[in-house]
Amino acid sequence: MTTPSLSPQKIMQNWVSSVIVKYNFCPFARQEVEQNAIHYRVSTSITHDDAVMEMLDECATLDNNTDKETSLLIFTEGFGEFADFLDLVDLANAMLAVQGYEGTYQIANFHPEYVFADSDEDDAANYTNRAPYPTLHLIREQSMAEALESYDEPESIPEHNIRLARRKGEAFWQQLLKNCYKK
Repeated sequence: MTTPSLSPQKIMQNWVSSVIVKYNFCPFARQEVEQNAIHYRVSTSITHDDAVMEMLDECATLDNNTDKETSLLIFTEGFGEFADFLDLVDLANAMLAVQGYEGTYQIANFHPEYVFADSDEDDAANYTNRAPYPTLHLIREQSMAEALESYDEPESIPEHNIRLARRKGEAFWQQLLKNCYKK
C-alpha cells in the first residue's frame, strides 16, 4: 500500500514550520503559526490575470478575517518558470496599488527556483526564498510595522539568513525542501 501524497497546503505548512520557523528566517512567523493566523490558499491558476484576481480575493479575505495576519497563495500548476513568476510578482504589486491596497498589504514571494538578482543559481542564500511551490505571501503592513518596531536591528534579518543559509550549505536546504513532502 502506498502512502497518500500530502496536499500542497500541508507541504507548505511543513515548509513554514520546518524551514521558516525552525531556522528563524522570519522571526515573526512562529507567533502566526502558533496562533493559526496564516491563511493558506491553493491555486491552480496558470495565467497572470487569473492569479492576480486570486491575489486580490486573498486581500478581501484578509480584510474580512482579522484573525488571519497573513496569507500564502500557493500556485500548484502555473509559474514554474522563475522569470514568469517574477512577471506575476510585478503585476501583483502593480495591482495592489491600483486596487487601493498599497500601504495595507505587501507581497513577499517564494519560488522553488528562486535566485537573487546578483547571485549564482547554486548560492545557498537563495534558499531563504525557495519554497516547494511558487507562492505570493500577503502581509499586513500595519502588523509588520508593529513587529519591526519591537525587533532590535530588523535590517540584520536578511544578513543573518544569508549567513545561516551559506553556513548550512545547498545540500542541507535541498534535503529540507524534500522533507516537506513527507508526513
